[in-house]
Amino acid sequence: MLSFASGKSFAVPLFVQMLVCSFLWGAAFILLKLAGTSLSPLALTAIRGLMAGTLILLFMGLTGHNILPRGRELRDWIVLGFLQGVVPNTLTAYALTQISAGLTSMLQASTPLIVAILAQALFASERLTLKTALGLLIGFGGMLLLIGPAAFGAGSVNPQGIASVVIVAFSYALGTLYVRSIPGAQPIRLAAGQQLFSGLPTFAAVMLLTGPSGFAPALDALPLLLVLGIFGTAMPIVIYMNILKKAGPTLGSMNGYFLPPWTILLGFALLGEPVSLREVFATVIVLSGVALVSVKVETLRRLWGRVVPVQPKVC
Repeated sequence: MLSFASGKSFAVPLFVQMLVCSFLWGAAFILLKLAGTSLSPLALTAIRGLMAGTLILLFMGLTGHNILPRGRELRDWIVLGFLQGVVPNTLTAYALTQISAGLTSMLQASTPLIVAILAQALFASERLTLKTALGLLIGFGGMLLLIGPAAFGAGSVNPQGIASVVIVAFSYALGTLYVRSIPGAQPIRLAAGQQLFSGLPTFAAVMLLTGPSGFAPALDALPLLLVLGIFGTAMPIVIYMNILKKAGPTLGSMNGYFLPPWTILLGFALLGEPVSLREVFATVIVLSGVALVSVKVETLRRLWGRVVPVQPKVC
């Protein structure tokens, strides 16, 4: 079920939502790769956040909903704006200037593994099973193959780019787990607040560091940025928040599993980025590990059928 601010729900299977969300985010990698040649990572984050946040708030206002924060929402918006906006959007934009879009998405696919590890430490209800431990070992084995000595020796990978995406994965994981602790959250409100508090601080930083000239290149890439703001940011974040609310953090983070195939395909088709057999093989290993961590028999049923909303648990 996909819920919007109007209160109406549409019977869209969770699996379809994940495919659509991951495709839009995969396309965003390509758009960021193109736009990142003229705009700084901070400026891209500011434009992306403010544009997406404004669009979502406008939709909420037109549907008769209060757009001001209520209760603890302001705190949640600020935290999510930092963990799932400022840090990942800025560092991803930087990483895409150093490494390929395909490699960036493959590294971000480790987020579900990090979610599983952190959940063990932060939530007493999470237990480390043999299956989970085996999946973690397999997944991280794939990551070592992906970014190990062979990759550096090939001269095709930048250490700073890799480190940036690893930080992105941890930041997304922390944000995903934080969503778990928010009681009665409305996905579209979380999405609006997150984007708004991603755009505002980065906008202030760009103005402080470079002034209005930091946004000047945006005029030349305006059509590209509009597509990025609407289809690469606003739409997928609303869908993702809905996925997290309905499925919980572990299953919800599986959305990232679909990013590498989409991004590799789009990067090859639109940017001509080469794909090595090592990268493909390492990706298969990583996805096998994260699938083993998260997928259960009942999960496979939930991916296509109805999903019982997960009640948030507070540590």
